[in-house]
Parts: sequence; C-alpha cells; structure tokens
Amino acid sequence: MKYVRFSNREGEIGYGFVEGDKVRFLDKTFLDLNSKPTDSCLPLAEVTLLAPVEPNKVICVGLNYALHIEEMKHDLHEDPVIFMKPQTSVIGPNAEIVYPKISQRVDFEAELAVIIGKSMKDVSEEEAAKGIFGYTCANDVTARDIQKKDGQWTRGKSFDTFCPIGPWIVTEIDPSQLDIQLLLNGVVKQSSNTKYFMSSIPKLVSFISQVMTLYPGDVVLTGTPEGVGPMQPGDEVVVKIQSIGELRNTLK
Repeated sequence: MKYVRFSNREGEIGYGFVEGDKVRFLDKTFLDLNSKPTDSCLPLAEVTLLAPVEPNKVICVGLNYALHIEEMKHDLHEDPVIFMKPQTSVIGPNAEIVYPKISQRVDFEAELAVIIGKSMKDVSEEEAAKGIFGYTCANDVTARDIQKKDGQWTRGKSFDTFCPIGPWIVTEIDPSQLDIQLLLNGVVKQSSNTKYFMSSIPKLVSFISQVMTLYPGDVVLTGTPEGVGPMQPGDEVVVKIQSIGELRNTLK
C-alpha cells in the first residue's frame, strides 16, 4: 500500500492511499489504526503530495555503509552514530531545497527512511520490527563545509528544507535488499543496496529506542551509501529506491 499526505486545489490537507492513478481519501491519518477509506477520491495528478508525515523528530544514522565510512575518512564506531534533524527541515516531493547563504558546499545524501508506526521505548529488535509502519525515500541534505568546521553535525544538517521525504509511504516490503540511487540532473551519483547496511533496521530502531521514545510518525534515516557530493542552485536531485519510487527536488 502507498499512503500519502496531500493538499487539494483548495489547499485542504488530507490523508489517503494510492489506487492506480487516483488517491482514495481516508477519514483520518493513516497512522491512526482506526482510519477508514471514504467514498471520496481525486486523480493523483490533481493533488499536491506533501511530506507524508509531520514527525515529532527525525533521527538520523550516520556511517551505516562501509564504503561511505571509507570515502569520508571516518573511524569505524562500535555503536551506530545518531544525530537529529528538526521538524523545520522536513519538506515533501517537488519542494525546493534552499541553499543557505552561509554555506559554500551543500551535499546530497540518498537514504531509506523508516516511518515509525507506534510508540516505542526500550524495545527489542523483534518489537522494533513490529512497530514500523512503512518506508519512504529521503535526502539527508548536508552543508558539508559547516559540518567539517563545527566538528559535530547539528548545524550542518539542520537548515530549513534539509530533509526532503516522500513521495509516499510504502508498507509490506522487505527493506533489507533494496536498490538505492541518487541522480543529479539525470546522472547517477550514488548507487548501492540496503543489503550493505552495517546495522539492520530493527537493530537501529531498537538502539534508538534505548535513548529516546519513538512516536508514530517519527522518521529514522538509515544512512547513505558512498558517492555523496555537492549540489548547486538550479540542480534537480532525485532519490530512487526500489519498490518505493522517486523523491524529486530542486535546489534554489
């Protein structure tokens, strides 16, 4: 199932799921287990897809592909490295990424995003897997010069618009062997597969839950493969993940 959050031509925001070339409306958010389909629907072409969730927080995993660790010249850590992005960084498909005036290098980072489906704290890997709602595409946009200057990642990762996600949330897929690519102006810059994760998704979610409570709609970014690089204003960047689709944004 492909679940979406959207706005119609009147600017009204709704939730639904994709049926062919149409969106079937739900009576409430799909994160509510009691939500039900309605009789209303619209052609997919007549709605604007938004970021599929409005997360309480975005938790990001750094250094989850060995080749990316090598290209960034980072040390191998015993535990997953996590950091966070604020709500204000989240945008949806076809929205513009804003190039900060104080940065001289802004990089793309294609990632598989995990959408949390229920509240979780101190859960096992088995419980973590059961608490996942679905998956979507993400771009962990990074002001690389600021990240290197600061020596920690918060400022360089947290600018407004620096967390595009979408276009929809896909459920009932196996996330352990998905091809993941990033295309910059149509040219493939990153190409890998989630089978190269150093830490599995259940392990990551369980690990994060030992630190903080996860809520429905929270987003976990699972790390980027090798091949990260810079973008310039006017560039189009596309994150493409097998069985999910394409997240397309432009930089201004």
